Amino acid sequence: MHHHDDAADLQVLAAQFIDGFVQAKDKTTYLRLAGVPFERPGKGGEKALKLVDVELTTDWQVGTASPSFGSRELSYLPFPGEMVRERTNMSLIYVSMDEKATLDLRDFLSHKKKDIEA
Repeated sequence: MHHHDDAADLQVLAAQFIDGFVQAKDKTTYLRLAGVPFERPGKGGEKALKLVDVELTTDWQVGTASPSFGSRELSYLPFPGEMVRERTNMSLIYVSMDEKATLDLRDFLSHKKKDIEA
């Protein structure tokens, strides 16, 4: 029996979603087909926040750090060049007259998965 890794599955799904979005000629339709809400609840009501931006950022993981046992020190391991990994993240940016909210793609996909399984 193998342990199922939901976090790894979510990362793969997010990467595929981002690739699809980048390649889509009609990005608005891509988001609609994926079920991305163009309006969300906010301080001003049920549909106060409006989707205005999709933000893509690229991070490069160049090392890892974790707590040391019995100490406040971090154990740090920088990666050799061939282990450095690129990761693209996607955020959905919503605004209203009173607020701005960011929804991370992984959070959206996690909620979507729960909705599908319910």
